[in-house]
Amino acid sequence: MSNKDLIHPTAIIDSSAKIAQGVEVGPYSVIGPSVTIGTGTKIHSHVVVGGYTRIGEHNEIFQFASVGEICQDLKYQGEETWLEIGDHNKIREHCTLHRGTVQDNSLTRIGSHNLLMVNTHIAHDCVVGDHNIFANNVGVAGHVQVGDFVVVGGNSGIHQFCKIDSYSMIGGASLILKDVPAYVMVSGNPAHAFAMNVEGMRRKGWSKQVIQGLRDAFKLIYKANLTTEQALDKIREEILPSVAEVQLLIDSLVQSKRGIIR
Repeated sequence: MSNKDLIHPTAIIDSSAKIAQGVEVGPYSVIGPSVTIGTGTKIHSHVVVGGYTRIGEHNEIFQFASVGEICQDLKYQGEETWLEIGDHNKIREHCTLHRGTVQDNSLTRIGSHNLLMVNTHIAHDCVVGDHNIFANNVGVAGHVQVGDFVVVGGNSGIHQFCKIDSYSMIGGASLILKDVPAYVMVSGNPAHAFAMNVEGMRRKGWSKQVIQGLRDAFKLIYKANLTTEQALDKIREEILPSVAEVQLLIDSLVQSKRGIIR
């Protein structure tokens, strides 16, 4: 089947867009300038890909999504900036994904195998990893970094410049004002840390030793009345030698610029 058979006659596609073989474009969708779309991607009806957007292979973008539109930052003055999306993502209805700004790296980047549920907003200059789930109505402000295998509950908001590290989980309707360390579950308005994401670890088949080691690390950080440096010293000395996975948690604390959620 040729691309002509897969692209609805009411779709409007800019002459500079590059559409790979096997891409479907539904009725009344608009593909703007300097857009590339990889093979196997399906664009449902009434989707707008605004321009300067690279979309990988085998993505599915549902109706009324706005992808690659200019950002809402008042400093934006029409510069050429980009949105880059990886492979095998599902982008549901009414999602809004904005391009970057020259004040950062001129790029918003979303990885692969992510599920962005209805009305998710990813603002300018965000960097999102792989295998993440954003539930309905999640709002991610500018310059946010999200790792891999993160779950964000519905109606949650993430403040600009925060870092949400891998394997963490954010409860529904939470307000995130500081960094979320790897593996940690947070919830509330404003959010507080309350446990490790143990169920997520079990689902991935992690060993009891690894899970217990990460639980012990959580206690040292949040329950032992230690300073962050004291907790890090104990984690390195007592847990890291036998549980290599705790290094990611150590990195979260060391690299945090906004401070971690407590």
